[in-house]
Amino acid sequence: MKKTNLLFFVLVLNLGCQNQTNKDLAFVPESSGNLNHITVVMPETDWKGELGAVVREELQQIYEGLPIDEPQYSINYLNPKTFTGFARQSRNVVWFQKGDNPAFQLAQNQFARPQILANVRGEDSEIQGFLFQENATLLRQTFAENERKEKMRRIRKSLTTEETLPNRFGFTLEYPSAYETVKDTANFVWIQKPMRKGHLNLIAYTLEPEALSEQFNGQILDLRDSIGKRYIPGRLKGSYFITERAFRPYYYKTKLEGSTTFLTKGTWEVANDFMAGPFINYAIKDSLSKKWIVIEGFAFAPSASKRDYMFELNSILTSFKRLD
Repeated sequence: MKKTNLLFFVLVLNLGCQNQTNKDLAFVPESSGNLNHITVVMPETDWKGELGAVVREELQQIYEGLPIDEPQYSINYLNPKTFTGFARQSRNVVWFQKGDNPAFQLAQNQFARPQILANVRGEDSEIQGFLFQENATLLRQTFAENERKEKMRRIRKSLTTEETLPNRFGFTLEYPSAYETVKDTANFVWIQKPMRKGHLNLIAYTLEPEALSEQFNGQILDLRDSIGKRYIPGRLKGSYFITERAFRPYYYKTKLEGSTTFLTKGTWEVANDFMAGPFINYAIKDSLSKKWIVIEGFAFAPSASKRDYMFELNSILTSFKRLD
């Protein structure tokens, strides 16, 4: 069967769990695994061949905005013979199986909860690879949302009781109690979580409506540099927080809570010092105050992988919610 004959392959989405009641789910074990990890199940010959290469290329695309390239997902390979029992409780699974009827199927909570299981069926590895590539974007988006929800579930186990952001700006972010406010001024809040080697940071401030144009041509970089110079000093006298211009940032237009939002991912550095790391910045057009609300997360973690740190910060930032 050739690729040209696969125009009628079956795509089944079962993300609503229509056939599982709450009672049924009570007997499904909790899923396990580190965040941003995916279990891939296929014969070893396929894993070492072209199909495995295709899967690694699609699932290990570069996580945007980091100073050193890191994959979006880490992959745990399993031989089908070992995909039994506890091994089936991984939160994100891609399972390749031989079958006469080609299909790409997404199922929720099949062996554990929460869980996304992608089942790719085809009579050979070529067909399976075609089906996988055709649906790779959908799959990455589905896994990303599953991981975001899981991260927020973990965060909500120990939420902060601080009221700095609501009192100062009239919005909330859901962040753990390990984060504490280290600076609170008239129009700037800095919240920080210390780590063994470094720290994670959240900052928030507002801008006048004319500060950013609807075309969004990168003005945010100069603006955040002026904020950094004023509010975020470095370790040495005369040093301060700015944007690293040697790395081209990523720009996107998106929505947060239904509002026009400009998203910027890039690298920060400290002028007159040797400190650097990744940042993610959201500029939200607030229709109530007629201002731009800017929220940002940045990590300082020398000689450590930064993907999961930035994933945590982004999860917190996307929990943005205005108060009524």
